[in-house]
Amino acid sequence: MTLLVLGVVLFAGVHFIPSLAPSLKDKWLAVMGEGGYKGIFSLLLLASFALMIFGWRSAQADFVYLPPANLRAFALVLLGLAFVLMAVSSRKSRLRLMVRHPQLTGVALWGISHLLLNGDSRSVALFGGLTLWAVVEIFAINKREGVWIKEEAPGWGSELVSLLIAAITIGVIVYIHPWLSGVPVV
Repeated sequence: MTLLVLGVVLFAGVHFIPSLAPSLKDKWLAVMGEGGYKGIFSLLLLASFALMIFGWRSAQADFVYLPPANLRAFALVLLGLAFVLMAVSSRKSRLRLMVRHPQLTGVALWGISHLLLNGDSRSVALFGGLTLWAVVEIFAINKREGVWIKEEAPGWGSELVSLLIAAITIGVIVYIHPWLSGVPVV
């Protein structure tokens, strides 16, 4: 469980630097340059993913609560919405007119849906930790950036491409999920 928690803490900590400690980011940029900063940032994120994956697979799953079986379908719908939000996060989309931080909101929904589907300790650590990080990050970014300036709505073709990207991503995740977590999706 220690590796899993370290992975979540490292992931959150690296992401909190730009939003909660911008002066630290500026100092590191001055020392390492943009390429060096992005390189270190990327390496630390890869390390956090490795810690989370290996930590998940090596942690004993002690049950904390019994997931509500009647919310399984709702949780799967939340997962689908999470992937759609993540797909539109770097694209122009009408959803971006309704959700200021689609990627972070997608991560939060992803985490909540997994908490509805799993009641073990490692799920609470991973999905609860990343959900908490996403929510705190949303508030930190909103505070830093101030008023939300919305972009223009794109054409419907862009929406269809975003849905296609989300569908392909869901397919890939369903396929690799057993390898990543040791648990099949269905």
